[in-house]
Amino acid sequence: MNIKPLADRVLILPAPAEEKTIGGIIIPDTAKEKPLQGEVVAVGNGTKDEDMVLKAGDQVLYGKYSGTEIEHDGVKYLIMRQSDVLAVLN
Repeated sequence: MNIKPLADRVLILPAPAEEKTIGGIIIPDTAKEKPLQGEVVAVGNGTKDEDMVLKAGDQVLYGKYSGTEIEHDGVKYLIMRQSDVLAVLN
């Protein structure tokens, strides 16, 4: 990975959006909901006021409109501040 977030930012690989409903109905691209969880791929060093508590490999939940979408080598990522992450999943 050649993207290194700065300060208190983290790079997240969003989980794929649901393709089907529980009943088996295929969801078209226009109706798919944005995923709200993903995997931390890279982290910054933190700031002098805030230590970095996230690490690469953490599964996290984040807000619906959090972060900025970027694309690198055909893969879409989100980059956001550590404070935009709501929870770490075990």
